[in-house]
Amino acid sequence: MVSVPNEGGVERSLLSWLNAVGWETHGQDGSRGANVLDETYNRQSNEVIYWNLLREQVIHINEEISDDNADRFLNSLRRELDYENLLEGNQNFHELLTKGKSFGVENANGGTDTVYVDLVDFDLDDFLESNRFHAVNQFSVSRETTIRPDVTLFVNGIPLVTMELKSVAQDNDYYDAISDLHDYEEDVPRLFIPGLFNVAADTMEFRYGSVGAPEEFYELWNEAPEQYADEDNQMKQAVQALCNPATLIDVLKNFVFFEKRAGGDAKIIPRYTQYYAVNRILDRVREGVHDRGLIWHTQGSGKSFTMLYAAENLLSRSEVARNPQVFIIVDTDKLNSQMRDQLANLSLGQWTEAESIDHLEKLIQEGSSQLVLTTIQKFQDVEPDTQGNDEVIVMSDEAHRFMEADLGSRLKAALPDCSHFGFTGTPVREGEKKKDRNTFDEFSPEGEEYLHRYSVKQGIEDGLILPVYFTLRHEMEWKVSEDAIDEEFEHEFRGMTPEEKREFITDNVTSRTMAELEPRVDRAVEEIDEHYSDKVAPNGWKGMIVTPSRRSAAMYGKRLRERRGEDAVEVLYTSTNDDPDLIQEFHTDPEERDSIVERFKERDEDPSLLVVHNMLLTGFDAPILKTMYLDRNLKDHNLLQAIARTNRPADGKQNGEIVDFQGVFENIDDALDYDAETREYAARDEEELFEDLVDQLGVVMDIFDGIPKDDSQEATNAAVSRISTHPERRKFKQGFRRLQNLYESVAPDGRLISEGIQDRYKWLSRIQVAFERTTSGKEAPEDDMREKTREILNENVDVGEIRDDFPTYKLGEEYLEDAEKLDNPGVKASQVAHATREHLHPRENQNPRYKRLSERVTDIVERWQGGNIGDPEAVEALKSVEAEVLEVEREAEDEGMEAAEFAIYTHLTEETPDAIESEEQAKEVAEEIVSQFQERVDRGYNGWKTNKKTISEIEHILLDVLVVEYDLGHLIRDSDDFVDSVRNYLIQNNG
Repeated sequence: MVSVPNEGGVERSLLSWLNAVGWETHGQDGSRGANVLDETYNRQSNEVIYWNLLREQVIHINEEISDDNADRFLNSLRRELDYENLLEGNQNFHELLTKGKSFGVENANGGTDTVYVDLVDFDLDDFLESNRFHAVNQFSVSRETTIRPDVTLFVNGIPLVTMELKSVAQDNDYYDAISDLHDYEEDVPRLFIPGLFNVAADTMEFRYGSVGAPEEFYELWNEAPEQYADEDNQMKQAVQALCNPATLIDVLKNFVFFEKRAGGDAKIIPRYTQYYAVNRILDRVREGVHDRGLIWHTQGSGKSFTMLYAAENLLSRSEVARNPQVFIIVDTDKLNSQMRDQLANLSLGQWTEAESIDHLEKLIQEGSSQLVLTTIQKFQDVEPDTQGNDEVIVMSDEAHRFMEADLGSRLKAALPDCSHFGFTGTPVREGEKKKDRNTFDEFSPEGEEYLHRYSVKQGIEDGLILPVYFTLRHEMEWKVSEDAIDEEFEHEFRGMTPEEKREFITDNVTSRTMAELEPRVDRAVEEIDEHYSDKVAPNGWKGMIVTPSRRSAAMYGKRLRERRGEDAVEVLYTSTNDDPDLIQEFHTDPEERDSIVERFKERDEDPSLLVVHNMLLTGFDAPILKTMYLDRNLKDHNLLQAIARTNRPADGKQNGEIVDFQGVFENIDDALDYDAETREYAARDEEELFEDLVDQLGVVMDIFDGIPKDDSQEATNAAVSRISTHPERRKFKQGFRRLQNLYESVAPDGRLISEGIQDRYKWLSRIQVAFERTTSGKEAPEDDMREKTREILNENVDVGEIRDDFPTYKLGEEYLEDAEKLDNPGVKASQVAHATREHLHPRENQNPRYKRLSERVTDIVERWQGGNIGDPEAVEALKSVEAEVLEVEREAEDEGMEAAEFAIYTHLTEETPDAIESEEQAKEVAEEIVSQFQERVDRGYNGWKTNKKTISEIEHILLDVLVVEYDLGHLIRDSDDFVDSVRNYLIQNNG
């Protein structure tokens, strides 16, 4: 029999991969692996740590901990899980994991010594032997609600990685897994207090994100050492490369930052590019063979954090360098300020900023082991040979600019014995002579081009940056009166010889002169205004005009303000009192420019257009920037940096865009003197975007082959029915998401109408609304669509009719009747399944019957989506479950019991019938437990449900009632989960 791929299959595969790299795994046979550890270490279901396992390990790892004081230590550690704020608790516990927990132990004199107790042994020589690494599936935690992540990784009994897995064959993907993880963090934050990171995966994709990370920060791990490389199975490669014990322990110990942010603090863990680049640097310093290297990472890949991770590791790891002084060098005050602010907001220790040339010289002479942040300009008057530390490591940001003037030479003279690593996204290779600038020659040992590289292509494939498309707008019709020009020229310059005239024209009539001609600027402004209004503004994005001179920038600014308003357009360049009035009109001081830039980055604030000259083409990250209007002739690394301004991802942004008024992209081989891959992926012709849209529209429309593409109820029902089960469900969810982004990037375009694309897209939009209505129960799914799609729906889709066809039902008697009105069994099954799950999920811990019914719903849906039962059978099976759900509530009323009473009674009579004398006794016991609970447990404060006093008091109540009053102590002794279950019934039904 062929089985349908499902989450269980993904679990088993993943556990086998972990087993192969050193994890002790349980659950590969399809059983619930967590049960093995639960039974071995006697874990209660509300606990997130295997305390008995951890007890063994802290005794093993720490000489100061023994059987006599281990319990006292663990009791003090339990309190470290009690945090209202998840990230605050996670940061605190991370410090305990990496630095140990302080603990008082009795000394030989009867006094107390304070020691630090390690929870994990980080000794590189024997960490595999001294720590315990467990990977189990279906680790269930019941507190206010029950969660059961698919796979959990424990080190010494502490959960460090929580994994949620989906099967694309069952319509879910890693987006759904991330959503589930967010729910788990909300429902049972205690599990994630010790966590390092989470994993969301499906059968095709692997993503990881730090605890508390939003969806957009769940990333790929697409590089691996040779022993884990597997080109045929990227998911296996990612699991083994990231989650092998050595890498996991390394990331835990050496690659975690906590950053203070205005909108809420964040935990930072490395991208794979950062992790492997840093380790290449550490290896080079450790080995001491070469004293330099080039880190070539594309713009937007996080070079700043790579440098900071490297600095932290160099300063903290004595096996790499004994007592080093580390420099991070930037070449502008703006970059210096950005890095200073970054350092101030991170949990990073030893660092200082060179405030002046004299201060820098003093820091170099002292040679203290710390991180020093400085600009290259401060080296200009530092005396040669002032290096006071024989272990100096220098990291230069924007390294392609460090060969300019004499500053690079001054740095070498001041620090003659340093190791120097260059970081750049746009290396320079100019000319073949020794004096020519060449980043590779400057920073790479002979025979090596770079120490580590992350290309534009990799960045796009990883979703870290977006593709950028260009459109040529450089060819304009010129109407020139040559005779009049000749006459005017002869009149004005009649005193010059013909040779002097030719020389004057050659020197002064340049491309810049042409760019400043009023008729040309007028035509370009008209084009920019129209393009921005039609293609950029409707989706909420912003634009930048890059000009060749301050005069042309002022001309653009003046005209665009006349068209779009004063507040909508700002012009940025430097000016002085000696400049002409036109240029002084747009004068701004540095503080004003900073304010303008910050407002530009905000979606709902003006300006929406920036006109710039010699500004913001480096070190400027604004995801809101979609379109650059390029009227300046840029080449090579300057062009790459300009392109990178538009490629930063943002929610709903499909690509960046460059509208080229100079013809820079007419011959991209000349414009970008890099390898073919960089040229190909740096920027693409916008025609490719339209072709992508056509192809994607065909992919999504093919899902509905054979269904009429009209607005009839029958067609809509048939379409929704088709995408109610796999694999069509998954194909539609993923396919329409991409189609929506592409459509918004292309529109408006006359071909959308002439080629019938808009009509087909409108039909699919209607189906999307109906699909969302049926599967998610949203009151207005069209509200989630982006601006361009919403505009189409408002004009062309009868949303009211869709709402009538696909009502959102609440579970109840009337629902069973209304469900019959849905004619299509596929639609009906999808709606019934969603409503039943929504009703049962929050109630799973309120009554044992709810849990069993929830499991039945899951089984029915999996068999239905797997094709093992048809639509009508699924509907009938689900309706049967619904009827039983309603029966639970009715029966409680008939028996005159409140919810908690009835739950305990049901458990006693249905789960442990042999342990009681009669149903009457079960009623009495349930009534007495609830009565004492209401009398003895204080529920008048936030957090009472998880408070230790509550849990302890419930246990005392159970002892008093079951052991003392009814002689039913065997219920506690013989059933491991009885106390946990009753506790849940009491807490969940008394919220």
